[in-house]
Amino acid sequence: MLYELAQFGDQIGLLNVFRYITFRTGGAIFTALLFVLLFGPAIIDLLRLKQGKGQPIRDDGPITHLAKRGTPTMGGLMILASVTFSTLMWSDWSNMYVWVVLGVTLAYGAIGFYDDYLKVTKQHASGFGGKARLGIELIVAALAAWCIMQLSAPALSGQLAVPFFKDTLIYLGPAFVLLGMLVIAGAGNAVNLTDGLDGLAIVPVMIAAATFGLIAYLIGSEKFAAHLQIHYVTGTAELSVICGALIGAGLGFLWFNAPPAMIFMGDTGSLALGGALGAIAVATKHEIVLAIVGGLFVLETLSVVIQVASYKMTGKRVFRMAPLHHHFEQKGWQESTVVVRFWIISVILALVGLATLKLR
Repeated sequence: MLYELAQFGDQIGLLNVFRYITFRTGGAIFTALLFVLLFGPAIIDLLRLKQGKGQPIRDDGPITHLAKRGTPTMGGLMILASVTFSTLMWSDWSNMYVWVVLGVTLAYGAIGFYDDYLKVTKQHASGFGGKARLGIELIVAALAAWCIMQLSAPALSGQLAVPFFKDTLIYLGPAFVLLGMLVIAGAGNAVNLTDGLDGLAIVPVMIAAATFGLIAYLIGSEKFAAHLQIHYVTGTAELSVICGALIGAGLGFLWFNAPPAMIFMGDTGSLALGGALGAIAVATKHEIVLAIVGGLFVLETLSVVIQVASYKMTGKRVFRMAPLHHHFEQKGWQESTVVVRFWIISVILALVGLATLKLR
């Protein structure tokens, strides 16, 4: 919306700032942050009124979590609203990558909202049927991956870029859609599994968003892409604006989600945020790098997979409890200790992911 003001830059020089992605990304951060801080309290009050008992807490979880009963969920609604508003205000509407990523974000948010709705109304930790939910997620991811293939330059369409190698591309052809499905749906569910402690998921999401905001900006710039010897992907620099909106919304949400949390993001937020990161990774040809930057989410997911597989095959558990953050809680770590240490891991992994831009 505001990007259109740049066309009047010849008459009013100051309006030329709207041409710059860096300026608009900064604007998206502050707009999303202010949106959540302004409307967050009203949204929390409304959700608390409508939900009554709030999000159901697992009886087999850590005992300390029972004190969280009554905390409203669906806080992802304020994240989705702020990201959408901020993105529409600051992005270039003619850029189709923006619409693909925003579409995935909203679609996954809708799936998560329905799941949260069932949990709250039934007052049970299980919501939407697993197979049905996953099926819808995969359909959305497949459509997004197909759209990204069509938007990509012929030389990059259907190709998988390999980090640490200058020109290595693996041609997948139509199978690229399957890869996109795995990355987008996998990222959504991985963030969802990580969201189990106050502030645990939102900060790593912001770290990943900041990392991919920089990646999108660099590979979307022909000059920087040539200098770093990375693949230039036309149009993806605009995704930095969405990453900025994710960061701003995340900061605002953390204000209310800091221990003791006033609200949980629920599946509404976690699925949407993970899906957004996955879609950005696919668009920027950094699918493998997402597994590095989002390594914490990968570890949390693997802990669940290993736990289930081990119990089914041997009847024994590898971890005291899965996902991984609950394992450390059961070992005696304080919740705040687990959260902060996982944040530190996320920062380290983000730095490793950024190193792939230069180590070639």
